[in-house]
Amino acid sequence: MPSGTHVDLHVKVLNDRVVDRAKACGLDALVYAPHFTRLPEIRARADRFSDEDLLVVPGREVFAGTWRNRRHVLAVGLSEPVPDFISLPGALDAVERQGAAVLVPHPEFLNVSFGDGDVRTHIDRIHAVETHNLKLFPYQNRRARRLARDVDRPGFGSSYAHLGGSVGEVWTAFDREIDSEADLVAALREGASRRVLRRNGAQHTTRKLAEFAHLGYENSWSKIDRLFLSGMEPTHPDHVAYRGRFDDVKVY
Repeated sequence: MPSGTHVDLHVKVLNDRVVDRAKACGLDALVYAPHFTRLPEIRARADRFSDEDLLVVPGREVFAGTWRNRRHVLAVGLSEPVPDFISLPGALDAVERQGAAVLVPHPEFLNVSFGDGDVRTHIDRIHAVETHNLKLFPYQNRRARRLARDVDRPGFGSSYAHLGGSVGEVWTAFDREIDSEADLVAALREGASRRVLRRNGAQHTTRKLAEFAHLGYENSWSKIDRLFLSGMEPTHPDHVAYRGRFDDVKVY
């Protein structure tokens, strides 16, 4: 693996197998940002799996907007919880107040992402745009790279792993030492020099297809059941944990 500090900037799974795979792939850090999980729980799990060989940084992929028209905001460096299902400006305000890094994952992908117009409207608040996501197909990643170039923002790459075996298939190599969450946030906010790298070959393609197939499950009945049939999500803005602080920007 080429030199630099190697970070898979967005994974959804974290366990012993994931940690072992990340180390075997030569990664130095992961950003762990599971869906519908509050920041204290994410941070506790990240701390549990961090060690001297692998830094696990807590992140939040905030679902801004309604379920049918949502914009994902990947925040790295939050100190206070931010709920899902608040307006996009409200989510960006909350992240900005905490000095966290704002990343745009999988831009222009279906109805779950920043579109070109969203990126341009909020460009002064965005620190990086994802330019290679394992789950996406080549034309989609090419489109993301064009967008990042057009708006003059650094790119980043991630496995976006929902399946443990996908971790480390795509990563970002920073040309600086990153030894802590604060170091990573600074690198992202400062636009530190980096390269987006990925694996190749039949196994890589198989993992890509498995992740894409998993997307259908993630965005269909399982989510509808969790949102509307199984009670209030812990990241819903009405949850007692948020103490009404987001009532003015909630969309549900």
